Formats: sequence, structure tokens, C-alpha cells
Amino acid sequence: MRSVLPPGFARRQWQVIAVGGIIATALYASFLTSPVGTAAFGVLGTWTVVACFAGPRRWAAEPPAAWLMMGAAALLFMIGVIIRPTVTEQPMPWPLLADAVSFSGYLLLGAFLLILLRQRGGLDRHAVLDGMIVCLSAGLASTLLLALPAAATPDRDSLLSIIQGLYPLFDVMMLLLLMNLTFTAKHWPVSLIALIATMSMMLAGDLAYAIVGANGQIYASPLLNVPYLLAYTALGVAALHPSVVDMGRADKLPAQAWSWPRLTLLLPALAVPFGLLLTTGTRSAASRLLIAVCGTLIVALLLVRAIAAVRAQVAAQLRSEHQATHDPLTGLPNRQSISAEIERLVTVVDPESHNRVWVYMLDLDGFKWVNDSWGHDTGDQLVIDAGRRLRTAVPSAIPVARVGGDEFLLAYVGEKGDALRLVDDIRGCFAQPFPVRDHEVVISASIGIAHAESDAVNAGVTAEALMRDADTAMYRAKGEGPGRSTIFDTSMHTQVRERIELEVALRQALTEDQLHVAYQPIVRLETGIPVGAEALVRWMHPERGPIPPMAFIPIAEDAGLITEIGTWVRKEALRQLGVWRSEGTVGDEFYLSINVSPRQLSDPELPLIVSGEMVRYGVPPHCVALEMTESVMVDGSSVTSRVLFELREIGVKLLVDDFGTGFSALGYLRRFPVTGVKIDRSFVTGLGVNIEDDEIVRAVVAMSHALGLSVIAEGVETPLQREALHVVGVVNGQGWLWGAAVKPEEFAERWRETMTRVPNGIPEIVANPSGRHRRPD
Repeated sequence: MRSVLPPGFARRQWQVIAVGGIIATALYASFLTSPVGTAAFGVLGTWTVVACFAGPRRWAAEPPAAWLMMGAAALLFMIGVIIRPTVTEQPMPWPLLADAVSFSGYLLLGAFLLILLRQRGGLDRHAVLDGMIVCLSAGLASTLLLALPAAATPDRDSLLSIIQGLYPLFDVMMLLLLMNLTFTAKHWPVSLIALIATMSMMLAGDLAYAIVGANGQIYASPLLNVPYLLAYTALGVAALHPSVVDMGRADKLPAQAWSWPRLTLLLPALAVPFGLLLTTGTRSAASRLLIAVCGTLIVALLLVRAIAAVRAQVAAQLRSEHQATHDPLTGLPNRQSISAEIERLVTVVDPESHNRVWVYMLDLDGFKWVNDSWGHDTGDQLVIDAGRRLRTAVPSAIPVARVGGDEFLLAYVGEKGDALRLVDDIRGCFAQPFPVRDHEVVISASIGIAHAESDAVNAGVTAEALMRDADTAMYRAKGEGPGRSTIFDTSMHTQVRERIELEVALRQALTEDQLHVAYQPIVRLETGIPVGAEALVRWMHPERGPIPPMAFIPIAEDAGLITEIGTWVRKEALRQLGVWRSEGTVGDEFYLSINVSPRQLSDPELPLIVSGEMVRYGVPPHCVALEMTESVMVDGSSVTSRVLFELREIGVKLLVDDFGTGFSALGYLRRFPVTGVKIDRSFVTGLGVNIEDDEIVRAVVAMSHALGLSVIAEGVETPLQREALHVVGVVNGQGWLWGAAVKPEEFAERWRETMTRVPNGIPEIVANPSGRHRRPD
């Protein structure tokens, strides 16, 4: 279980153990031989052990197994320190009991550091070689200066003396592993600094014991344990500080084989054999032989390390060159690489032949929907799969590159017939569905094609023009429908310029109040009485006049403006509904239907925002319906799902727009809290003409009624369609039969007129006096 302490206190526990550790150390040093000192040591040690188990768990530090080992190691070290004064006076092998416990603690401590290094990806070849060099040097010094003099002590077991002298070597090995952690950190968090302090204090304590042992003693004074108390204090800080979560997170600096931190370890290690040769090498031939062997091994390891560093540098250079010319996600060449390849092809193609350089720009149809619905990780996997299929489908001599989020570029040299056959090969990549989150999604690719003849003089300009023209043709193909391909012609430049100008004008329209909201009535078919309206955005350009939504909404989606426009429409619609309600224009049952995009529904704050807007404008939740596309229902995002449920909880209606054209499924309707569906106009148009449309509408109505959902038919244009819908059980309708979307003033006027002309429940065509029935723009 997590701690139930107040958050503020939990974040300050490391300060408490730091102060408590200092107090416990002072008490121990002041009352060395009394129960007070022993109790202070025991309390601090126990506190630290508990901190190692509880602190990392409290902050969800990873990996948890490492800190369990650290806690066990701290417990064993404490036991070893406590029992050492008692067992030291006993005959062999009892004195070895304290060492056995301590050695077990070192094994667990080493496992703790190795697990952290593996978690951070920090134990590389250089680190291993550095460790071997430093350990050889430290072992040589420890053996000659501490272990051998201790073993020469008369009347004492030589094994026990050697063990006492080797403790500093173990500490050096642990400290070296810890220093490797510092090589994987761009900054040192408090927990890492505290761990370094822990190992430094352990080294100081063990070194003091080793020096005493070299002088013929095993245990001299309780003061030798003071560094261990400080080590326990630092360890408790490391375990309880919130930065303990950073210990398991990789935060590596670029690899530096000869960085200054590494050299500060290596240079003293290289100097140790020479220093020992001058100070202790004259004692015996065995000492000189040991120094010579260790020195030779150190030099050999240094040479191996130098060779490894050179190889690593070469490998890093190759990786850098590859990364500069290849896409990191798919491994395919990037824009820079294929641009150079196209430039080369333009120069080598034979000008006397019928061959040309052909460039194909691909854009995945439906990628944006997958990316918005399931997240960027799923979108990345879809791009990887598409790139793999493309690379497999076309000959290896044809370069394939990824040049954008979901855009790929191919280059080919050949005749027109072969170039067009290559389009079929490319389309074949998308014949099979792609696996996406336990689903199978069928996507296609829009393909733009551009070609050019040989041009060795202006190869660079021609290559750039080919890529630009292929991109232009791709946008034309995308506008004609998914899965299309188009060959570039010069007239497309005008269309591209038109699109760019329209995007710029749309951005200006948002700031200059050129947009307005129009309202189209939603009518009950049985009575002809309007029950609500849909709020629709309209754009009146000051020079071009009205621009239809089908022209600027796709541009808004591509340009990232759809959220801003959707938010503005929602606010304006709610404000207008509040005005109508306060003026008594509409009754309490009148509701307003407002479109929301998938991107808006991915905002976890949307329910709170909508709730606040309804309160601000005095609109009750039952008077608001939010329309979403079917793609939202196949959204694998938990955020979108939670947003929908929270919107329903506050009382807002949720409608599925254009139902029947996308991924209609009973399972989706049952899984999400939708309250109604809107049958797409394409099915309504075919009523009484196309038997399949009749059956689809009848099936949708039956399914919706079974689930308790309301049904609205869009695009109702004739009395015949109205009657056919009424017969199959559709309750409400919307379309030009009752009028187009109009400004709020005109809508309010028509509303009053309509409500005065329904004695028989059917207003006929009063709301559309022109008598012309056509689909709205």
C-alpha cells in the first residue's frame, strides 16, 4: 500500500532522516560503550532499512527489485557491524561470521547497482574496461599496503587478516559501479549524490578497519563505526527523496570515451603500480613480481580500451552519417538523401532514349484518423508497416524514402508505360488491411506523379521541381478521393496557390469576424413541428462572397484550425441559444446540435469547459447535443472515451453524425454513451429508388430503437422522402424540405412563422417558399 501520510510530509521525510541521522551519529560518538550509543546505531540502521523498502515504493521508483536488494544489503551491513565486536574475541571460525554477513551485503549491493545500470543502459564496454583497470590498481594497492602486512601479523589467522585488508577493494568496486551511474546522468539528482556519499563513507570506514588490521588488530574502537552511521544517513536520504524515481531513468550524455570524469579514474590507477614499485617494490621478489604482473595487465587493458575507443568513434561516425541521411522511424532514406539521388538520376538518364525520371509522392489516406483515434504510437507503427511494404513491393534499385509524417517518395527511371505499371505495384501494398490495436484497418494512398527529361546542367533545380510538382499532384489526387493517382500538369500550380491563399484568408477570417453561425431546423416528421436546430459554420469572404464549408473545412483540418473554429462555433451557438431562451423565442425542450471534431474530444478538459459555457450562457444540458463522426467510436484512446462519458454525465446529448458511411457497428453503439444517430443524406436520397438504401435505413432504425437511441434523417428534400422515413420509424428529420441553414435573426423569424402555421402538424414548404429542393452546399 502507498503511504497515507500528507503529501507535504512525505516529501520532507528525507530531511527528517538526514537530521535524525546526524543526531544519532552524535549520540553514538558521545556514548560509545553505553546502551545509548548502541540504541542510536540500531534505530538509525532500522530506520534506513525501512526507508529502502518504503521510500522507492512510495515514489514508484523503478525497478522495485533493485531497492529491495538495497534494503536487504543495508540490513546485512547493520548486522555485521553489530556482531563484529562480539565475534572478534571468539576463536576461529566465529570471527568470519561478521565477514560472511558483510560479504553477502556487498553481493546484494553490487546487484543493486548492476540492475540500476542495466535499467539506464549504462554498462558499456568502456565502463567494463575502466572497472577492470581501476580494480586491478586498487587490488594491487590493497594487497601490498593492507592485506599482506595484516597477514604477516603474528599469532593471528592469516585468512582473517587478508579478508580485513580486502574490504577497501570491495568498496572501490562498488564505488566504481556507482560512478558509472554518474556517466549516464546529465545532472545529478539528490538521490544519486546521497548514494555517492553512502559509498564514500563505507570506503572510509572499511579503510579505517583495514589500516587497523594492518597494524595487527581486527577491532580497535567503536569510533571506527562513525562513517557507517553517516553512510546509513545518506542511504536513507537517497531512498526517501522524491528524486529516487530518476535513478532508474535513462538520461545519458553522448558517449565520450575519454571524458574528464573517466580520466580522473584512470590516471591515478595507471600511476599506482609505479608508485608502489618505488615505495614497496624492494620488500621482496614476490612484491616486485606482483607489481609487474598487475602493471602489465593494466597496460594491456589500456591498449584494448584505446582500440575499443577508436572503433567506437568510427561506429559513432557511421551512425551519425546514417542518421543524417535516413529516417529514424522507418530506416528509409530521408528527403535530403532521396533529393540527392533524384539529382543524380537526372544527370545519368540517357537524353537520346525515351526514358525519363519519374517521381512518386505518396500520402496515406486515413492516417490522420488513425493517428487522432489511437495515438501517435499507433500512427508510427502504421507508417513503419507501410514503409516496409513499399520497400518489399518495388525493385531494390528504386529508392524509397520517407519525407514527412505519412508521406513517402519514390524515384524511377524508365518509359511511361513502365512508370504507370509501377503505380499498380504501389497500390498493391495497400490491398491487405493493416493490423491496428486488435483491429484491421484498410487504408489507401493518394499518389502524385511528376516526370522530367535529362538535365545535367540544372540537375539540382530539376530535382527540387520534380519533388514539388509530385507533391502538388498528390494533393490534387487526394482531393479527387482516396486511392487516386494524378500526373502533374502546370495548371495545378494555380490550384495550389489558390489553396494557400484560401488558408491565409481563413486565418484572417478568424480574426476579422468573417465567420458566422447559421441554424438549420430539426423537425419532427409526424407533426412537422421543429424540435431543435443544428449550428453550422458559414464563411462570407469580403471579396469572394460565400465560401462553402466543403471548401474550407478540409483546409481548416489540415492547417490545425479546426479546434479553434469548433470552439468559436460552440461558444457562439450556446450564446445564441441562451439569448433565444431568455427572450422566449424557443421553449425549454428546444435543443441545439453542435459539431465537435475528434481533436476536440481528445481534450480531457472539454467536459469542464462545456459545463462552464452552459452555465455562463444559461443553457441547461438537455438542450445541447454534440455531434461526432463515427471514427470517434473506434477510438482506442482512453482519454476520448473518458471525455464522452463525462459529457454524458453532465447531461449533454451525444449524436453520431453521418451514420452508415464509416465504421457503423452495434458494438460501438453499445460501448459508448451515445444517445442518437443521424442517418447520412446519401441513404435518404435513395429512398424509394434504391432497394439497398431502403434496407439500410430500416436496419439502422431497428437497431437504434433496440438500443433506445433517437434517429434523425439528414438531407430530407422531398415529401416522398419524409413519408418513407416516417413509415420505417424515423422520428426526426433535417434538410432543405424545411429550409437551409440561416442566420439567427432569420431563423427566429421563421421559427415564429412555422409555429403559427402547424394546425394540422404539417407545415408543407412554408419554411422554404422558393419551392426548390436541393442539397445544401
